[in-house]
Amino acid sequence: MEPTFELAYALDTFYFLICGAFVMWMAAGFAMLEAGLVRAKNTTEILTKNIALYSIACLMYMICGYMIMYGTGDDPLHGATAFLNGIVGDGVEEFGDTYAPSADFFFQVVFVATAMSIVSGAVAERMKLWSFLLFAVVMTGFIYPMEGSWTWGSSSVFGMYTLGDLGFSDFAGSGIVHMAGAAAALAGVLVLGPRKGKYTADGKINAIPGANLPLATLGTFILWMGWFGFNGGSVLATASVESANSVAIVFMNTNLAAAGGSVAALLLARVMFGKADLTMALNGALAGLVAITAEPSAPTALMATIIGAAGGLLVVFSIIGLDKLKIDDPVGAISVHGVVGLLGLLVVPLSNDGSSFSGQIIGALTIFVWVFVTSLIAWVIIKAIIGVRVTEEEEYEGVDQSECGLEAYPDFTTKS
Repeated sequence: MEPTFELAYALDTFYFLICGAFVMWMAAGFAMLEAGLVRAKNTTEILTKNIALYSIACLMYMICGYMIMYGTGDDPLHGATAFLNGIVGDGVEEFGDTYAPSADFFFQVVFVATAMSIVSGAVAERMKLWSFLLFAVVMTGFIYPMEGSWTWGSSSVFGMYTLGDLGFSDFAGSGIVHMAGAAAALAGVLVLGPRKGKYTADGKINAIPGANLPLATLGTFILWMGWFGFNGGSVLATASVESANSVAIVFMNTNLAAAGGSVAALLLARVMFGKADLTMALNGALAGLVAITAEPSAPTALMATIIGAAGGLLVVFSIIGLDKLKIDDPVGAISVHGVVGLLGLLVVPLSNDGSSFSGQIIGALTIFVWVFVTSLIAWVIIKAIIGVRVTEEEEYEGVDQSECGLEAYPDFTTKS
């Protein structure tokens, strides 16, 4: 290999790995955000779910997920071969990569874990731990890799077409990762039902405050930081002037979208509720990040801010709307990642002329229908076999005790 290629290969591989580590750190962000937004008596189970789902995602993606997602019709084992080649060799001659194939595996697997993390918060406070983990096996080993193969992979949808051929584009995963996770979460919430006391027979909606808003805020900042790896790493290179400039634009737009989303959500909450609602500001920042994820490299700085602000406004209306529909999502994950994920896909053609509105709509529908239907089937089967919901008494006492046998705050926990 030429020295210049070796240097570029080393730089791109190192950048890929660092961005993957940033995305892995988002697992901590999800854990802190969810732990802060649930009641104290359910904290340990939330934390257990987050570390377990990350581990399951890594193992299932190694066993079969990567092969499913990046295999081809001519060589269905290509994905697995590329991964193994990254362990025993450099992979350059066979695959022509500008980075190590094992680095690609690492970067892709943390995206799988992110999609599954979205499910965790939506079903919090009333789901059986082992039912959730069983679903994590199915989601990370099959459901997500299949839709990923139609979008970031090269497989055709049911042998008919590739979504990219229809004008579908999703730079870093507003739909492929975030909306997919939200679709699985929605299916789970519908099977599970709302928390006891959340909705009354006369239609009243009771707020159930989280136990630790400082922790939720910390989680949001961790996610915000991790998103630079999520979007920035999706440039896939940094060892040339062109790719370095692209990375810089992606970082800038990602940050501005989050800021725009947070401010917009905070202002709307002030208008609607008369108060500065911290949880809406947090979800507004995350919504801005989700909205820009589908295309952070093409918009101007102002457009990125506006896209983020639109996401921040939409998430407030969505959270309120889902509550009115009695869809109980303790952390607002379905609104942040699902509803705003769809928005992110739909605004891509405004700055990326390589995409089309029809392609974005078809792609969004394909992802949502596949993930929602297969997830619903999986949830129903799990419910029939081992059940998905803890007993009413266990829910009242807190799932920390029934599922994990210990409490996160033993000296301070109160029942509610």
